[in-house]
Amino acid sequence: MPLLRILAALLMLALAMPAFAQIPGTAPHIAIELVPETATPAPGGEVTLAFVSTPEPGWHGYWRNPGDAGIETKLDWTLPAGVTAGPLQYPVPQRLLIAGLMNYVYEGRFTQFVTLKLPADAAPGTAMPVRVKADYLVCTNEICVPESQTLETTLTVGDGAIAPEMRARFDEWRAGLPKPLGSQATFAVADGMFRLAVPFPAEAAATDPYFFPLTANALNYAAPQTVRRDGDLLIIETTAPGAGPQAVEGVLSIGEGKGFAVSGVPGAVAAGQAAATLDVATALLAFAGALLGGLILNIMPCVFPILSLKALSLARAGGDERSARGEALAYTAGVVLVCLALGGILLGLRAAGASVGWAFQLQDPRVILFLLLLVTAIALNLAGLFEVGAPGIANRMSAKGTGSAFLTGALAAFVATPCTGPFMGAALGAALVLPWWMGMLVFAGLGLGLALPFLLLGFVPALRRRLPKPGAWMATFRHILSVPMFLTALALAWVLGRQAGVDGMTLGLAAALVLALALWWTGRRQLGGKALQWAPAGVALAIGLVAVASVERSAAQTPRVAALGAEPFSEATLDRLRAEGRPVFAYFTADWCVTCKVNEKAAIETAGVAKAFGDGKVSVLVGDWTDGDPALGRFIERHNRAGVPLYLWYAPGAASPVVLPQLLTPAMLTELPVNPA
Repeated sequence: MPLLRILAALLMLALAMPAFAQIPGTAPHIAIELVPETATPAPGGEVTLAFVSTPEPGWHGYWRNPGDAGIETKLDWTLPAGVTAGPLQYPVPQRLLIAGLMNYVYEGRFTQFVTLKLPADAAPGTAMPVRVKADYLVCTNEICVPESQTLETTLTVGDGAIAPEMRARFDEWRAGLPKPLGSQATFAVADGMFRLAVPFPAEAAATDPYFFPLTANALNYAAPQTVRRDGDLLIIETTAPGAGPQAVEGVLSIGEGKGFAVSGVPGAVAAGQAAATLDVATALLAFAGALLGGLILNIMPCVFPILSLKALSLARAGGDERSARGEALAYTAGVVLVCLALGGILLGLRAAGASVGWAFQLQDPRVILFLLLLVTAIALNLAGLFEVGAPGIANRMSAKGTGSAFLTGALAAFVATPCTGPFMGAALGAALVLPWWMGMLVFAGLGLGLALPFLLLGFVPALRRRLPKPGAWMATFRHILSVPMFLTALALAWVLGRQAGVDGMTLGLAAALVLALALWWTGRRQLGGKALQWAPAGVALAIGLVAVASVERSAAQTPRVAALGAEPFSEATLDRLRAEGRPVFAYFTADWCVTCKVNEKAAIETAGVAKAFGDGKVSVLVGDWTDGDPALGRFIERHNRAGVPLYLWYAPGAASPVVLPQLLTPAMLTELPVNPA
């Protein structure tokens, strides 16, 4: 097999020979930009250079190990005296199978890195010209061209400061580098099979796992790889060309552009049936988690009143089975379609490179103000200030008993987005790394869970018979249900103040006041049977839309910290505290996250926890994700979460954190092991 592979590679290169030279004066097929992270590195310090490469459409570059065919990139440096260059670092590659040959390539933009080390005696202000000649191979599926580019930049010895915008660019580029796994893998070669056991938590999602070997002749590149779970191990099986090497190195890919650097030593690896069903199993578990999480959302203050009113509407409607089932299906359709729409937009934004999570729209103050006006109107309606007649399209649908239910379901799903709860975090985190259609299945599960109580009421007559009989009490109950909606409106006004400042909150409250007065006027006109009853509300709606379009995010403020002597979260602060041997409790919250606020008041910011953390000298870090900080978003995503809340416990000396449940109690925090076992 190795001989056939070599012959096939030679044949491919021979066919490409007419085009196997770069024509002088022509533009390269890969545009490369050399970008220093800082132009003023400090004496004795380091500076990272990024090679930002953009292949022409249809062309591709190669990984460090190009696979069955290709050439590794070579760099020839011209550096000032005393400056040294580290090895070229590559991002996680892609697979490209051509005529039975496996190529490890980059078909889109990719960024490589090299770290330069400056001498300690470099004098500040000294100019340091850097020049590098890059030789590499670029190919299409039919032809290959060796190219060479000379890149230059000039550094000036300084203070090593990195501009925020440059740090953000490098953070985005570094996201493609394989992360250190932190655990030793083992491998075995027997009977022509190569088996690699990689430590990988059973609860961690892995999409289309694949092992890219750096060690030559460790496995057959073009042979299919099969993957199975064995507890906290991922076991990769494929064929081997011969006897195994003394050690194996490579990259384990767990999703598009995501992976871990793996180092393996010989050891026992149990043989077993290869399974390529990781994605399906993960999707089914995530679907179940989303279903349970959506079900729990029904008790949230912004959803429960809507569900209760729909349940009472069934009680009022009597025992018409067909009508009850139609309303249940329509309500479910409204909920599921909104969840799918939000999930589709979320996945689309992430595919475009945005670092966003669930409830991403709540990071925009315009959406918060719109929700504030909507919830205010719902609260006033429940309080009996005015009545709502269904719009024309809903009336036409209501001939079949479905229009109002569909719109109510859509409304319930939309106002539920600020909430998260048990099971939802891990489920939605998995949705972000699964194939898109499986991710959409998870979002559908969230909608189905949210709609499930009303769906059961519609299809199980025995449950409907247990509902209270209609009567005058329903009007009082409806008024009571307005209270949680008013509280939700108050919370949204507070969030608006956090995002848009005092001016923004004042604008929002003014718009809500105008809306309330207009709806009161509308209600009075309804009681009097006057024409154009909705004219005042229409004017208020126009004013509200102008306010929504006008509100802007306030200037960035110093990150807010909570009780317990907390500091704002940063990875640098976390690393410093862990290096000091301190136990660390890190939690990630947002002003629009209801579950976060409940946990903070009921568990985190309590006297018992404060005493326990003080006695144990626990450092507390708070990551505020209200404004959608992309650096926090990336950190949260690395812990398999799509959003907040996220609670992490770092015991002294522990290799990795313990991820705590999304609903906390004081006992969970006071009983954390402060001292290493």
